[in-house]
Amino acid sequence: MLITDEQRAAMLANGREYARNPAFNPVPVVKLFDPLGSGTWLLTDLNPEDPDIAAGLCDLGFGFPELGSVRISELEAVRTMPIRRGIGIEQDRFFRPTKTITDYADEARRNQRISG
Repeated sequence: MLITDEQRAAMLANGREYARNPAFNPVPVVKLFDPLGSGTWLLTDLNPEDPDIAAGLCDLGFGFPELGSVRISELEAVRTMPIRRGIGIEQDRFFRPTKTITDYADEARRNQRISG
């Protein structure tokens, strides 16, 4: 499981707040990364109508990090790919957000990657 129940609850609450207030600018709730590649995701919320869809800052490692969305089920499925040999996307359990998602996005665009 990539996201704990506590994180899922926080992300759903953020998703509901986004629906009420499009200017909402939270800190990321979770940081995911690919230990075999350069993919990194700072996720802030889950869509209340489809909680498999997470939003946040997505960086696939090509130098163009962007705010967007990703399906949690697709990230979880990476582990089952034969070439991966059971190694999937992981959560950075030491990540502690220090700024809002737009601040992370601005920094990532300048650096062409998520750092921190």
